[in-house]
Amino acid sequence: MTENELSHTLIGLAIKVHKVLGPGLLESVYKECLYYNILKAGLNATKERPMPITFEEVKLECGYRIDILVENKLVIETKSIDQLAPIHTAQTLTYMRLGDYKLGLLINFNVLVLKDGIKRLVNRL
Repeated sequence: MTENELSHTLIGLAIKVHKVLGPGLLESVYKECLYYNILKAGLNATKERPMPITFEEVKLECGYRIDILVENKLVIETKSIDQLAPIHTAQTLTYMRLGDYKLGLLINFNVLVLKDGIKRLVNRL
């Protein structure tokens, strides 16, 4: 499955979660439910994947974690906040750059209509 096909599938799964739960819950709830649906759909996914930083040939475990990595090629960063800020985009793009991933989804579940909370990001490798 290509990154584009994967993102289409994942957006559908996120919408399903949002339709059932609605806005207003904690980020961790949405992340767990989305992760469950991803696995249920038969996709390979890792939750809270460590993202080390390499600085001057030294690999540093700094506590950064990708919310969900799907098929080892698509980053999902989940939020449940009033409004996405530029720093959230920067965070997701940084994870994508550090892991050499081409595509990411930044999803804010705290919106009335989920399509308004989805930001698709491309890493210009």
